[in-house]
Amino acid sequence: MSYLSIRDLDLKGKRVFIRVDFNVPLQKNEQGEMEITSDKRIKASLPTIQYALEQGAGLILASHLGRPKGKPNADMSLKPVAVRLEQLLQRPVKMAPDCVGPEVEAMKPAPGEILLLENLRFHPEEEKNDPAFAQQLAALCDLYVNDAFGSAHRAHASTEGMIKYCAKAAAGLLMEQELKYLGMATTNPPRPCVAILGGAKVSDKIEVIQNLGKVVDRLVIGGAMAYTFLRAQGLPTGKSLVEEDKIELAKSLLASLGDKLLLPVDHIVVSEIAAGAANEAVDLIPEGKIAVDIGPKTIKLFSDVVAGAKTVIWNGPMGIFEKPPFDTGTVALAIAVANSGATSVVGGGDSEKAIKAAGVTAKISHVSTGGGASLEFLAGIKLPGVAALEQ
Repeated sequence: MSYLSIRDLDLKGKRVFIRVDFNVPLQKNEQGEMEITSDKRIKASLPTIQYALEQGAGLILASHLGRPKGKPNADMSLKPVAVRLEQLLQRPVKMAPDCVGPEVEAMKPAPGEILLLENLRFHPEEEKNDPAFAQQLAALCDLYVNDAFGSAHRAHASTEGMIKYCAKAAAGLLMEQELKYLGMATTNPPRPCVAILGGAKVSDKIEVIQNLGKVVDRLVIGGAMAYTFLRAQGLPTGKSLVEEDKIELAKSLLASLGDKLLLPVDHIVVSEIAAGAANEAVDLIPEGKIAVDIGPKTIKLFSDVVAGAKTVIWNGPMGIFEKPPFDTGTVALAIAVANSGATSVVGGGDSEKAIKAAGVTAKISHVSTGGGASLEFLAGIKLPGVAALEQ
């Protein structure tokens, strides 16, 4: 990869703008104040922040939060993030009243100080990648670091536009980690390389299937998207979710991927999707039944393929994961990936939840922090935030 790392920059005495991903989930507490329900994304940025502080930099941290539609919204303020970051770092974090303007300019941090800008998306110019707004952001700093992989697929002022106005731009430690693992998995993976794709829709992952089909040795498909492929093979799918308008596409993918493609051979079916619904394992989905998970034969088949892999790429669940016991296939696969000893790269919220539920997070090589960004990367799409760093 032809980009600089934060380790390549001389940070001493410099003001460093770090684009972080502090897009954390918030909810109102009983006092009507916004509270963070998961600080995972804040913790993921700590290595880069601490490294820059150790090197003697003054830090300007910037992020979006939610979708405020280009105007200030108190419920999407980054103030609760400043409080949590201060607790985690055990040092003061100044909260800016905005992300641009004279007041913010006056708060520029000295070495060792941290300034958190207010939500970038309170200005419509951020998402429009407005050059004047990008220049205002760039004027705050000497150097630029992007550590927000989860936003790298967006060409916004803070991820792409401002870079051309900064003396030097580099990837943060988290961004570097993401690009290292995803880059290795999609360009030069240790073989055999197995990709596991799940989730509801083929349409969401057409480009991923096409791109990974060129790279991997086996492509395993589970979840509801498998039923569109089974229908394309002329097999019964009952009342399972099928994208009728994607059957022809599924046929052409079946033809082009040939023996690489692996589909479920049995299914857990129900008459209705409800907690505790009576279910059974069948080889062929009966009329009137809905498939909700992969069956025991498929779990064994998929697990055996994974067991022989040197690289595993996984995105998406094998069934209606959020409704136990229809998470059985997904959790079993998480355990198989963890026990394979392969270099494992996992993206997507449900796959990550499965790894957590199976208690095997520590055995996974890399869990991506960017859902949409990791999907686009796996699809072979150039991410604007990464392309700007390379330039």
